[in-house]
Amino acid sequence: MPEHPCQRSGFSRRQALAGLAALVVPACSRKVAIFNPLAPSAAVSVARCLSYGAELTPTLGRMFDQLGGLGKLVAGKTVALKLNLTGAPRQRFGTVPSELSHYTHPAVVGATIRLMAAAGAKRIRVLEGCFVSSDPLEEFMLDAGWDPNDLLNAAPNVEMENTNVLGRGTRYHRLMAPRGAYIFPGFDFNHAYDESDVVVSMAKLKEHGTVGITLGMKNMFGATPITIYGDGAGKDEPSVDARGGRDLMHDGHRGPSKSAPQELDPSSSRDQGYRMSRIVVDVCAALPVHLTIIDGITTMLGGEGPWMGRTMRIGSPGVLIAGLNPVCTDAVGTAVMGYDPAATHGQQPFDRCDSFLELAEIRGLGTRDLRRIEVVGTPIKDAVYAFRQHRPSGFPGSGWIS
Repeated sequence: MPEHPCQRSGFSRRQALAGLAALVVPACSRKVAIFNPLAPSAAVSVARCLSYGAELTPTLGRMFDQLGGLGKLVAGKTVALKLNLTGAPRQRFGTVPSELSHYTHPAVVGATIRLMAAAGAKRIRVLEGCFVSSDPLEEFMLDAGWDPNDLLNAAPNVEMENTNVLGRGTRYHRLMAPRGAYIFPGFDFNHAYDESDVVVSMAKLKEHGTVGITLGMKNMFGATPITIYGDGAGKDEPSVDARGGRDLMHDGHRGPSKSAPQELDPSSSRDQGYRMSRIVVDVCAALPVHLTIIDGITTMLGGEGPWMGRTMRIGSPGVLIAGLNPVCTDAVGTAVMGYDPAATHGQQPFDRCDSFLELAEIRGLGTRDLRRIEVVGTPIKDAVYAFRQHRPSGFPGSGWIS
């Protein structure tokens, strides 16, 4: 029988059963879900929103109010907004603009900036590790067909940074995971994350070919600079330019620059479904996320980007999700996608990987148990957009990388 992730993390079966509550997963599964009753919970706001037009800003404003108000979170503080701009800026699904398929939509970013400025944010940093690029984030956006000035002028004191490189910093900042780690005990990040008071993950509601789904937590994987964690990174010290993707993180064929924290166990599995789920948790433990905003107004079905193949489709879930705990928020997002957040390895959407939600809960980052998460605004049942039911006929049920 395959071992449970809690056994891989160092828990004995007796410890797991003594410390965690075993509950039966409803309907879709015969396996047992193990929840951590000590994992924190926080409210998650869900709202129907059918367009990126006039309804967007007031909808986001109501959602933030339902979470206790932005002022408590951002007033007088520097806020980092980590976007999801995965892939090359001109790599599109046919002629569909990237923000309608796999990028965080700039209208959501702009509305968030304006609302945070109105709530008293001192400085707002728009951040992303641009795909295989050392260019400024503004240049990347221009290549994608965006006008970065729309965001830079949305409020006073807005700045942008490509976090793949040093940018305005003089050194990378090391952040360690305080709750232990699965693969990496810590990471070296661009200064903008460590020098911000509040970190916000601005994600897209999407599936993912390796870890099943990509929401707020998986979005933070892109915060790791490819000058250190990319295939073209320097073997000893970070490279000056961003070169190559993060395949070394996916399959472990080599380590990051030796100046950065190294793997705890280089003999551990190189399977991507094992590694990536754990690295996502390690990144979120080392770089805590204070607010997650998930853009699910329009998105892509079947994977994280247009490179996933011809069996992709554009969907319109018409939903926004926001929450103060990344695990809770992603759990609700998973349910809105028509999946069970209590699912484990071998169950949708984690058909070929370990569940990073389960691994994060084991580590105490947050609960994925919907019974312990207060959902405010639109009930989940009224927001569900079952991704697999909206796929084209003949779409593979699992292992959908084409």
